[in-house]
Amino acid sequence: RELANLIERLAILFPHGVVDSKDLPEKYQSEGNLEISEAPAEDAMVAMPEPNLSQLPGEGIDMKKYLTDIEVSLIEQALSKADNVVARAATMLNMRRTTLVEKMRKYQIERTE
Repeated sequence: RELANLIERLAILFPHGVVDSKDLPEKYQSEGNLEISEAPAEDAMVAMPEPNLSQLPGEGIDMKKYLTDIEVSLIEQALSKADNVVARAATMLNMRRTTLVEKMRKYQIERTE
């Protein structure tokens, strides 16, 4: 689940599919040498909504799902940056702690250890 959330977050933040190791959260960065394989871009792409829509696509979008995906991603990022301290994550998101707890329950977001 954690990996799926990371991939979803990266797909939202980097819609064109190019993610460098420095773009990963610190716990996924390695100081050792990593062997990198060059996979074709079409194999590496994840179908996610375009986060910076300046115009509505002709086929439209599922706005509720789009906004939910963004909200979940931001909550997960705030929790990660706040070392899973809900009060600090809530401050980062400019909301009350209880509101964040309710949203975490609604979206089934758990604090990771």
